Amino acid sequence: MTKRRVLWVTGAGSGMGRAAAIAAGASGWRVAVSGRRAEALADTAEQVRAAGGSAFEAPVDVRDPAALAEAHGQIVQSCGPVDALVLAAGLNAPRRSWADQSMAEFAAIVDTNLTSIARAVDLVLPEMRQRGRGDIVVISSRAGWRFSPNSGVAYSSSKTALSPLVSSINDQEGQHGIKACHLCPGEVDTDFLDLRPNVPGAEQRASMLTAEDIGRAVQFVLESPPHVRIDELVISPSSQR
Repeated sequence: MTKRRVLWVTGAGSGMGRAAAIAAGASGWRVAVSGRRAEALADTAEQVRAAGGSAFEAPVDVRDPAALAEAHGQIVQSCGPVDALVLAAGLNAPRRSWADQSMAEFAAIVDTNLTSIARAVDLVLPEMRQRGRGDIVVISSRAGWRFSPNSGVAYSSSKTALSPLVSSINDQEGQHGIKACHLCPGEVDTDFLDLRPNVPGAEQRASMLTAEDIGRAVQFVLESPPHVRIDELVISPSSQR
């Protein structure tokens, strides 16, 4: 029997992370799901299993370095070395301008959207190097591809920084068969929209991408042949300017 490849998804309790985990389960991956809310992770894991995959729950706040390292260790012990990593944990706040933002919120947003990404990548790179292959998908934002003034100072700054982070992985680790993709979705109808100063209504949400659209895109990247690297992928709803 062919061994199932192991995928670790952070931010898997809802939205795009959950959709990516379910799509991978449907494709036969063994999926380790991480996030802050244990009940939400349990629901994701159940949906992964229902889709035909196997699931392992590793609740963690990605901003806690020691807890993140412990979660990684539990995944390796229970599932095996991580073959692919999807980073979907994200944070924003309603107060988004220099005039009203909180610096404590600024630090939390940058830690979630940028620093925790680097920490997770740093954890999986040694085992990927050893095996000579690895796939990393960083779910960023359209704000990480093109300046989006309404996204907020902290959010847009942290997401923009992900492009060179991904490029550095490809530049330095490509020789070891490791590939990274900077995935930049436009507007997606998820609970994350509730963090906006003005929460979109049903009509506006209906024109947006769905989390499942992004889940399929992540799977497309993960299932690309070893010689194919997708450095950056921007996906927008057709109505977005």
